[in-house]
Amino acid sequence: MARKTLGVIGGSGFYQMPGLEKVEQIELDTPFGKPSDPYYRGRIGEVDLVFLARHGRGHRILPSEINYRANIFGMKELGVEYLVSVST
Repeated sequence: MARKTLGVIGGSGFYQMPGLEKVEQIELDTPFGKPSDPYYRGRIGEVDLVFLARHGRGHRILPSEINYRANIFGMKELGVEYLVSVST
C-alpha cells in the first residue's frame, strides 16, 4: 500500500511540529504568491508529514493577511493528501 502524506497547519502558538524527524525546509512560490512560512517536511514514526506555521513563526502575519490559497496550494504541490489545521 502506498504511503500517504499528512499536512499540518499550525495556528497561534504552534510554530513547529514536535517529534518531526529527518526535517527538510522547503520554500515555495505558488501562483497565489508566497505561503505564510517555509514548509517543513519530515516523518513522525511511520507518517510522512508536512508542517506549516499559519501565521509564520513568531505570529508575524495577522489573520486577515494569511494567504490561505498559497498555503493550501503549496501543501498539494508537496504531495499532501490529508490536511489538518490545529490551534493552541
